[in-house]
Amino acid sequence: MRLGSIFLFVALCSFTAYYIYEPIPEEIEERWKLMLTNSFFRSLSHLADLSELLGLKDYMGVMYFITLAEKVVPVSDEHVKVTEEKFDGVEVVLYQPKQRSGTELRRAIIYLHGGGWCLGSSRMSPYDLLARKMVTELDSVVLSVEYRLAPAHHFPVPYEDVYRVVKHFLQKGVLAQYSVDPGRIAVSGDSAGGNLAAAVSQQLQKEPGQQVKLKAQALIYPVLQALDLNTPSYQQNQDMPILPRTLMVRFWSEYFTSDKALFRAMMANTHNNPESSSLLKFVNWSAFLPETYHKKYNYSAPAVVQGVGGEAVGMDGPSRSFADPRASPLLVPDTALHSLPKAYILTCEYDVLRDDGIMYVTRLRAAGVEVTHEHYDTGFHGGLMFTVWPTDFLIARRMTDNYVKWLKENL
Repeated sequence: MRLGSIFLFVALCSFTAYYIYEPIPEEIEERWKLMLTNSFFRSLSHLADLSELLGLKDYMGVMYFITLAEKVVPVSDEHVKVTEEKFDGVEVVLYQPKQRSGTELRRAIIYLHGGGWCLGSSRMSPYDLLARKMVTELDSVVLSVEYRLAPAHHFPVPYEDVYRVVKHFLQKGVLAQYSVDPGRIAVSGDSAGGNLAAAVSQQLQKEPGQQVKLKAQALIYPVLQALDLNTPSYQQNQDMPILPRTLMVRFWSEYFTSDKALFRAMMANTHNNPESSSLLKFVNWSAFLPETYHKKYNYSAPAVVQGVGGEAVGMDGPSRSFADPRASPLLVPDTALHSLPKAYILTCEYDVLRDDGIMYVTRLRAAGVEVTHEHYDTGFHGGLMFTVWPTDFLIARRMTDNYVKWLKENL
């Protein structure tokens, strides 16, 4: 009996070690903490797959537990006044300093949370803490947008929610109500939020009657294109923790449709059709990635097929959506870039989205836009979110501090 118990204990320990351990690059700090953190994500992902297979609940519905687990009720404290409001019908959380610094108008940051357009909330603890940090250290107003999520609301609904909020906030009367300087406003976001921030920045400059302009855009490991899901960073980091390639592809497909045909085609990188193929030149990583990021990979243009993965999809459906610059901001021509506001772009070496951000840096600079590119050689996707115990990473603190410092110096 005792021998059997010892065997069971050893077997359990071996299974646990096997499940937790992952071949994470040695350069990454706090590797075991990342392994432990990711074991939770993987467990939840496996549970979500099983739930969907059994017809109990869809994959994203189960994964939404991550959002619920981190949710807080944003409340005012001694330094920050917090209110929950609606701007043009969209829920927002507004953070303001409690003390006025004379009559001087304040900066404002419109912040868009990440989560692959399917998960996340402005009311999650890490975003709440980040907003408070920006308010207290920058003496700024922070507007955090609670846009609707896929798969319940496919593209372009999340984008349109964000755009309506930005347009509403940039009215001079609204800015005056919150003591905001019209010349010191930035839009910012991480991951899918970075995608929305970039798309909003592009669309806003097209508005002929727009009086108040954005001064800056700050994009944290943004996702910027859906045409080539086989860039060097997608290949190098396909099994990296937090955001493996399979999950990012699933986020993309769910953003557009619940039809699994698109997911299968995107996984094979065979989702481009003749319409989108004409835009592949804007995401040609062999042209826009510095040589150091090519590594062992050789460029091969994504296949172009009729329909999606051999299954007919109307041109008014998903196949048109992923060629829309509002979904893939990298797809705009160079002429649409030169008048964009100055940019801060953060990328991480161990992130499938690394090359999206770096290609945008290259294209923006070529168009004459002032760009600050901060690349973390030991960084991984989602770092900005890991600032709360027990998943508080040292690199997350550095990312956050440097990001806020840039805003202070440039806004």
